[in-house]
Amino acid sequence: MKLSYRILSRLSGALIIILTVWAALFYFALMDEVNDEVDDALEDYSETIIIRHLAGEKLPSHDNGSNNEYFLEEVTPEYAQAHPRLWYSDQMVYIAEKKETEPARILTTIFTDESDRFYKLTVATPSIEKHDLILAIWYWIMFLYGALLLTILGINIWVFHRSMKPLYVLLEWLDKYTIGKPYRPYVNPTQVTEFKKLNSALERSITHNERIYQQQKEFIGNASHEIQTPLAICRNRIEMLMEDDNLSQNQMEELAKIHGTLEHITKLNRSLLLISKIENGQYPESTTIDVGALFKKFLPDYEDVYSYKNISVELKESESLLIQMNDTLATILITNLLKNAFVHNIKGGCIRIEVSQKGFIIGNSAHGEALDSEHIFNRFYQGSKKEHSTGLGLAIAATICKLYPCELRYYYKENMHFFEFSCQKS
Repeated sequence: MKLSYRILSRLSGALIIILTVWAALFYFALMDEVNDEVDDALEDYSETIIIRHLAGEKLPSHDNGSNNEYFLEEVTPEYAQAHPRLWYSDQMVYIAEKKETEPARILTTIFTDESDRFYKLTVATPSIEKHDLILAIWYWIMFLYGALLLTILGINIWVFHRSMKPLYVLLEWLDKYTIGKPYRPYVNPTQVTEFKKLNSALERSITHNERIYQQQKEFIGNASHEIQTPLAICRNRIEMLMEDDNLSQNQMEELAKIHGTLEHITKLNRSLLLISKIENGQYPESTTIDVGALFKKFLPDYEDVYSYKNISVELKESESLLIQMNDTLATILITNLLKNAFVHNIKGGCIRIEVSQKGFIIGNSAHGEALDSEHIFNRFYQGSKKEHSTGLGLAIAATICKLYPCELRYYYKENMHFFEFSCQKS
């Protein structure tokens, strides 16, 4: 979730709670004031009727042209003792003129005359207008606070985006930046102290990383030259010594072992240097690779080399698989997987290759049980030790896949090892 959306959601939740509480308090305060005004009018009308009754004057007509109505009746002392002398209520009353019931605000008063007789006076005023007023107030409160909420959120979003503009510029620049590749200068002027510090820290980090990257590239290049050359010289000198007719059988065997060890070290060094180059992004160029064509190109070479194992090969290409990858790395990926399938196969075994638009699967006959799927792509891991094997073939393949939006997965099924390659479409 974007930062702006997260802030907006939290701010909206807080404002909705606060404004809802404010609206409720305002509503109840306003309604209390409305009821006070209505109750004051009822008290005045009730007082007028009681005074006239006690004075023996003529009481107002029940239909005096106003909205008020009253009912006066004598009650027993027991009734008077069981009820308060004054109380308010909201009830439904029958309006004779309209022949229907409507809500009303009612004031009930119990009083006594000079003869200590008890009377109950009920004064009612229809609350039709009050009900309409309540609805109008409620709608306007909702409109007011809704508009206020949207206004506050809109202002906050505008202020947030204006204030966070340097951060968005920084993120956009970082999204396009790749270490070791040409990049445009980082320009992000701002007056905010925190963003100034962030810009300064980023510039220092980029400068440091570029310097370290260049030093590492130089080291890898120097190591490739400085180590491979002495190893080649040593191999050549041993080969020359092995051509000497004066050497004994034991000496020849020892020299052959040394020569084999140097060959292994040379392969190991090349593989490790290759992994370092891949991880450092020294193969930036990409092109469209036809994976099926690569299999068809290199399969005959491995079939000839490993013909003594009588391995049958089956290649199925239901759809063309085109991927964006460096040509050299694609070749290394395919050849490493093919070599792994031949080297770790059994005599009379088989290799199955299925290519589709989603990816490819290459499987080979197994010597025994399934391999450790969690460590099979680790460097120097070998399920079964093979002579002249460096244990880096699958590690190189996995490193190539990590460089691209691709995945290499291992599984074991029906006495066969399977490696499934899938690549996301850009």
